[in-house]
Amino acid sequence: MRFWYQWYFHTERGRNALRDMRGPLSKLLWKLWSPTWAFDDATFARSAASLDNRDYVDVVVHSYEHRNGQAAGDPRHAAVEARLSRLPRIGVPTIVIHGADDGVQPPHRSDGQERFYSASYQRLVPAGVGHNPPQEDPGGFADAVLRLAKA
Repeated sequence: MRFWYQWYFHTERGRNALRDMRGPLSKLLWKLWSPTWAFDDATFARSAASLDNRDYVDVVVHSYEHRNGQAAGDPRHAAVEARLSRLPRIGVPTIVIHGADDGVQPPHRSDGQERFYSASYQRLVPAGVGHNPPQEDPGGFADAVLRLAKA
């Protein structure tokens, strides 16, 4: 169930829903992605303004189609994609903030990822936070970024 919307957007009906009901559909997804976040209408409205652009539906649909092998990527990035497909170790200090209540990717999905990093790596799993740590826990998010920057 976690990824139903991605497959829905592969259909004409899903694309039409995203085009015609992007606000209510996005609000539903926010609730599913971050089930413990009690955001208000004003918070949603501030972010929902970004949904009102002519490229929104095409970009969202292409992203999910590309992710699932149904659309080609930009050929300008083919060399980078080829390098990344070899899973090189990441050599920059990294902090992963994975909400304990993430309704898209359960926290256990980010367990054991430190093997992909050659520089410092820290993983935080804040309680009561879902898929959007910067908005759900702005203080904790900012503190983590500042600690990383100081290190």
